[in-house]
Amino acid sequence: MLLLDHSAWSRIVAAKLAAERAQTVAGWIAGGQVATCVPFLLEAGYSARSGADRKSMMATLDPLPRVRVDREVERLALQAQRELAEAGHHRLAPADVLIAACAHRAEAGILHYDRDYDLIAAHTSLRFESEWLASPGSL
Repeated sequence: MLLLDHSAWSRIVAAKLAAERAQTVAGWIAGGQVATCVPFLLEAGYSARSGADRKSMMATLDPLPRVRVDREVERLALQAQRELAEAGHHRLAPADVLIAACAHRAEAGILHYDRDYDLIAAHTSLRFESEWLASPGSL
């Protein structure tokens, strides 16, 4: 399972992927291998251009499996932020830290286009598969 990050979702929606990669991602989504979590959904909703756009987007995302934020995810996110601060990287987006904590808790990966996840993986005790949507800098 891969949790969606907004950095990937916005590029999927904008159809900025090569045809072969788009087909792979569409297969993952259709196969129930892509999931969401509240931090991602809040970012996606924030990016909507209108109320109607948000409603349509949420209708598309609602059928996907969802990883819940529970007390353990909260603990893991706070611990990861502390570890990042100790390594000099405390200014990463809170949603990214929460998504990484959700992925760790669910033993899932993250589908993204965001170097923050490489920093989180390198400097915290969170473990998750980092699945770049496309090669860094290619989109």
